[in-house]
Amino acid sequence: MSENKDQKFVYDFTEGNRDLKDLLGGKGANLAEMTNLGLPVPPGFTITTEACKVYLESGSAPAALRDEVSAHLAALESKMGKKLGQSDDPLLVSVRSGAKFSMPGMMDTVLNIGLSDESVAGLASQAGDERFAWDSYRRLIQMFGKTVLGVEGELFEDALDEAKAAKKVTVDTDLDAADLKKLVKVFKKIVSKEAGREFPQDAREQMDLAVEAVFNSWNTDRAKLYRRQERIPSDLGTAVNVCSMVFGNLGPDSGTGVAFTRDPASGHAGVYGDYLQNAQGEDVVAGIRNTVPLADLESIDKASYDQLMTIMTTLENHYKDLCDIEFTIERGQLWMLQTRVGKRTAGAAFRIATQLVDQGLIDEAEALQRVSGHQLAQLMFPRFDEGAKTTLLGRGIAASPGAAVGKAVFDSYTAVKWSRSGEKVILIRRETNPDDLDGMIASEGILTSRGGKTSHAAVVARGMGKTCVCGAEELDVDTKRRRMTVGETVIEEGDVVSIDGSTGKVYLGEVPVVPSPVVEYFEGRMHAGADDADELVAAVHRIMAYADRVRRLRVRANADNAEDALRARRFGAQGIGLCRTEHMFLGERRELVERLILADTDEEREEALSALLPLQKKDFVELFEAMDGLPVTVRLLDPPLHEFLPDITELSVRVALAESRKDANENDLRLLQAVHKLHEQNPMLGLRGVRLGLVIPGLFKMQVRAIAEAAAERKNAKGDPRAEIMVPLVGTVQELEIVRDEADQVIADVEAATGTSLKLTIGTMIELPRAALTAYQIAEAAQFFSFGTNDLTQTVWGFSRDDVEASFFTAYLEKGIFGVSPFETIDKDGVGSLVRHAAKLGRATRPDLKLGVCGEHGGDPESVHFFHEVGLDYVSCSPFRIPVARLEAGRAAAEAKGSDSR
Repeated sequence: MSENKDQKFVYDFTEGNRDLKDLLGGKGANLAEMTNLGLPVPPGFTITTEACKVYLESGSAPAALRDEVSAHLAALESKMGKKLGQSDDPLLVSVRSGAKFSMPGMMDTVLNIGLSDESVAGLASQAGDERFAWDSYRRLIQMFGKTVLGVEGELFEDALDEAKAAKKVTVDTDLDAADLKKLVKVFKKIVSKEAGREFPQDAREQMDLAVEAVFNSWNTDRAKLYRRQERIPSDLGTAVNVCSMVFGNLGPDSGTGVAFTRDPASGHAGVYGDYLQNAQGEDVVAGIRNTVPLADLESIDKASYDQLMTIMTTLENHYKDLCDIEFTIERGQLWMLQTRVGKRTAGAAFRIATQLVDQGLIDEAEALQRVSGHQLAQLMFPRFDEGAKTTLLGRGIAASPGAAVGKAVFDSYTAVKWSRSGEKVILIRRETNPDDLDGMIASEGILTSRGGKTSHAAVVARGMGKTCVCGAEELDVDTKRRRMTVGETVIEEGDVVSIDGSTGKVYLGEVPVVPSPVVEYFEGRMHAGADDADELVAAVHRIMAYADRVRRLRVRANADNAEDALRARRFGAQGIGLCRTEHMFLGERRELVERLILADTDEEREEALSALLPLQKKDFVELFEAMDGLPVTVRLLDPPLHEFLPDITELSVRVALAESRKDANENDLRLLQAVHKLHEQNPMLGLRGVRLGLVIPGLFKMQVRAIAEAAAERKNAKGDPRAEIMVPLVGTVQELEIVRDEADQVIADVEAATGTSLKLTIGTMIELPRAALTAYQIAEAAQFFSFGTNDLTQTVWGFSRDDVEASFFTAYLEKGIFGVSPFETIDKDGVGSLVRHAAKLGRATRPDLKLGVCGEHGGDPESVHFFHEVGLDYVSCSPFRIPVARLEAGRAAAEAKGSDSR
C-alpha cells in the first residue's frame, strides 16, 4: 500500500479502543479498551497494522515511523520516570505482535528489551535482586536470538539444561545469580557464532530490530499455515505493541498467569486458569513449567486474587462474552497484559451463548452468531464408549474435547508424512510450540506431558477443534528415542493410543466409540435433562429452535433410499433435494442396465426397460412414503456409461487369455467390442446425463413413468407425494425441451391410466457454464433450477475432482493459491458469479422459478451464507450435515437482518 504523509502510525494505549482492531490489532485495541476502563495496564503504545503493510510491501518501514515511535517512547519515558537503555534505572519494554484475529503463538514476542551489559547492574540495584536481573537478561538474549536473529532455539534450551544439570537442579528458578551470569556469557557466544554478530547493546537498536521481526513474523510459514487453517485473510498485517515491562520473576510474591472468565473447555462458570510464581508470561503459554490452578492464587496472594476476580467480572460484562486474560503480579501489584474474547470448544460455545442469554447480556440473535456450523459438526462426532474395557495409561488436563484414536508419533514431520499416507496419528510431545502447527493439523489429537489449559497446545487445539490432553505428568515423553514410558509400559512410535479430550484420560490401544448425544438428540433418542450431556443438548436445542424460526433458506437432503430419507427427516430435512437414481441401478440391477446399453434391437431394449420399470417404481414408492408431504427431487440417470460397463482392461485381459486357450466366450467378445465402441477418454464430459437420455431411446421415459406411477399409487393410498423430476447436465434449452415433451406425455398417460391428477414439476440441474450463461432460455422450459456445484466447479475450473485433490491441491493450498479447496467451499468469484448470474437470469424469465443447490456445498457453512445472499430457496446436503445447514441458514438470516438494521 502507498504511504500517506499525514497518516498516523502509532497510537498510545490511551488513544484507542476495542473497535479499532483493524488498525491496532486485537491485542492493541483491547489494551486500549482496558486502559479506558481504568484497569491496571502498564503504559505503552501500538504501531499500527498499516505500518506493517507498508513494511511488507516495500521492504522498509514508513519514513515517518521512526520519529513517531521516538515521540511516543519519550512520552512513555516521561510517564515512567526512567529511560530506555539508561544504566542506573533502565526502562524495559516488551515488543509483542497483535493481529486483528487471534493467532496464538504464531507470531513473535520479545520481552525485557533495554537490558545490556551495563544496564543489567542498574536493574539489579533498582530491584534489589541480582538474580532477577540476570534471569531477565538471559531471557532477553534467548528470545532476541531466536526471534530476531534466527538462532536455533534448541541451542539456548540445551545450554539451559546443561546449566541445570551442572547445578543438579531440575527447574530454572533454582539457578542463582552466579549461574545465570555464566549462562548469559554462553548465550552471547551462541548468538555471536550462529548469527554472525554480537548481541546488540544499544537499547533502541534492540527495539527497532524487534519491531521489524514482529512485522516479518506475519509471513512465517507457521503463521501462513495457521491463517489458511483458520481462514484468516493474508493481507491484514499485524500491529506491534510496545509495553513497559512489569515483572513476574521478582520472587515468590510475583508471578504470571492466564485466566478465563469461564471454562473454555466446558463453558461452566468458575475459576479457570493457570498461575506460575516467579515467572514471566512466556513460561505459562509455552508449558515449560507446570503451573498451579488459578484458584491456588487465593492462598498465595489473596489481595491480588480478589482484585483479579473483580476485573474478570468487569471484563466479561463489558465484552459480554468469555474473556481470556493474561496478567502479571509484580511484588503484590496486579497488572493486566492482555484480554480478548477467548477461544472455546464447540460445547462451551453453545453453553456460553445460552448462559449469556439467560443473564440478559445478549439476545437470541446474538447467541446464534456466537456459534457456528463447524462447531455443531464437531459436537456430532462420536465419543468413547464408557462401558468398554480399557487400559488406562494416565490422565492429564482435558484441554479440548473429543475422542481421538491413532498411532503415536513424536514429531510433526512424521505426523504429516503418516497422515498423508492415510494413517490416523496422535501427536505426542513434551510441549508443543508454534513450529508444531503442521503436525497438529495432520493429527487426530494432541497429547503433551507438560502445560495446562492455557498452554500453546491447548489454545491452538481448541481453536482448530482438535482433541487435546495436556500436562499428563505421568507420561515420560522421549522424543529423541521416539517413545513414551508410563511406569513399566513403553509406547513406541506406531503403537495405537486413544485420548479423551473431555476427561483427560489416555488409553493404550483403540477404544471403541459411541454416538454423540447431540446426534442422539437430532434422531429423537435424547432429551434435555440435568446431567452434563443433557445440558449441552438443551443448549443446542434452544439455538437450533431460534435458527429454524428466523431462517429463510429451507434445508433438504441428498438421499437415495427410504432409510436415508427417514434419517434425514429426523435430522430436520424439509424434503429431498437430490435423489440420485444411478444408485438404484447397482448390485443385481447392474446387469439389466448393461443389457440396456448394449442392446442391438428395439426388442432387447424394451425387454431391459420393462424389467427395470417395476424395480424403479418400488424404490420411488418407498421414497415417497418416507417423505410424504415433502418435495422429492429425483434426478434422472446421470453418470457416464463406464460406471455400468465392465472395466475395459480387465475384460481385454480376460478375452486375450481365453483366446490363447482357444476357448473364447462369444458373449465376452461381443461385450468387448461394444465396450471399445463406447469407451471415452474423458467420460465425465462425455455421454452422460441428458445426452444419455437422448441417445438411448426409452431410458428417461421409463424413469419418468416409474416416478409418475409411484406418485399415483401413493396418492391413491391417501398419501401426499410431491415429486419433482430433474434433468441433469443440460447445456441448451433444446435438450430440456425434448425431454420435457416426452415426460409430459408419459405423465399424461399415467394420469389417464390411474385416474389420478399428478402435479409433477420438471426442472434441471445447472452444472455447466453454458447452462448458467443461458439460464434465461433454459428457464422457459424449466420449473426449477438446482445448482449442481460439484460439476459446476469441475467445469468452471477445468478440474477433475477425482484426480486433482490427490495430485496437486496440497501444493496449491501450501502456496496460498487456494485458501480452501473450491470443492469444499464455493468459489464465490468464479463459480459463485455463475450461480448469481443464472439465478438472476432465470427469475427474469420465470419470476416464480424455484432455486436450490444440491452439490456438497449445500452443507458447507460458509457456502450456505452465500446461497442465502444470492436468493436461493433451499440447500440440499447429506443427512448428517442437515443440522449444520439449518444452523447456518439461521445465522445467515440473522446476520443479514442485523446488517439491514445498521
